[in-house]
Amino acid sequence: MRLQGIARIDQKTKDLIKRLRPGDIAIIHHSDLDEVAAQSLLEARVKAVINAEAFSTGRYPNLGPQLLAGYGIFLLDQVGIEIFSRVREGEPIRIDGHRIQNQAGELIAEGTVLTESMIRRQMAQAQSNLIPLAEEFIDNTLEFAQREKGFVLGGVEFPRFNTDFENRHVVVVVRGHNYRADLLTLRSYIADVGPILIGVDGGADALLEIGQKPDLIVGDMDSVSDTALRCGAEILVHAYPDGRAPGLARVQGLGLEAKTVAAPGTSEDIALLLAYELGASLVVAVGTHSGMIDFLEKGRPGMASTFLVRLKIGQVLVDARGVSELYRVRFGHRYLLQVLIAAALPLVLLLLLSSPVRQVLRLVLLQARLSWPW
Repeated sequence: MRLQGIARIDQKTKDLIKRLRPGDIAIIHHSDLDEVAAQSLLEARVKAVINAEAFSTGRYPNLGPQLLAGYGIFLLDQVGIEIFSRVREGEPIRIDGHRIQNQAGELIAEGTVLTESMIRRQMAQAQSNLIPLAEEFIDNTLEFAQREKGFVLGGVEFPRFNTDFENRHVVVVVRGHNYRADLLTLRSYIADVGPILIGVDGGADALLEIGQKPDLIVGDMDSVSDTALRCGAEILVHAYPDGRAPGLARVQGLGLEAKTVAAPGTSEDIALLLAYELGASLVVAVGTHSGMIDFLEKGRPGMASTFLVRLKIGQVLVDARGVSELYRVRFGHRYLLQVLIAAALPLVLLLLLSSPVRQVLRLVLLQARLSWPW
């Protein structure tokens, strides 16, 4: 396989995504590439992805490499961290099999070409690790749940907002698995009910993509765009338990105001708990993380805060994950025939009730009688 293109390089995949253009070659530093990151790379229409680390370490069955390879994206594995000092942003590079070269043909780095068959073998091996990994994950979840139980037992004081949550429906959007398809499925619900819309970091951009403005943006502000932050939504910066809020400086640097909340857990946990504590009658979660693989892909060894939050707000929580897969309309020939008949029937009746048409029909019938051989 021989390829050439412009190199885009960043050790943080989520930062690199913002600069990618169709046909670029993405150079990342991302062990166990997760599905959401892979989907973003796919949507950027990159030609190839070069990883300084292993796309899959075998620790658990991460879905990112399989997604990219399934769409024909060329993958070069484990080329080494040195590539970040050997390639410049925007530099044209060439890939010849497992070798990376500059325009002069000089060798930059070498790696392993990752094929679909190799990915399937890695996935099968990773599946065998799930039982001991699950045991470790559960132990971590229970240990941290004991420490963080105050988080959901009134230990967090949320600020007040201009938006009134009392007895309202709330939709919380996170850029997680299948978030776009599920959000599109909910468009009619959003249009009919008019719920409060909360975007968790990049979830705010997801709402803007479907023509909806978030009422509130919650997060550490590391993956939301400036456009979303400037859309007019209220902003809540998730701070560390000790009060440090690195994301606040970014918001203030844009000349915007923001409130902060110091709490453990993830930003999506904060958003769900906030909606509940401020009186929402129903909370719809889109793209949120709720399973072991989700959290392993986020680099978290447990899900204590999420477990506790869902335990508390379960009576008002509707998880919309996978709702787009519940029912897909398939139009068969019989259905199309019924639609055509239904559309034609009013036209036929209208013609029959028309005086000129009735006269024409009478003439046709008279002609038929005169010409029929009795």
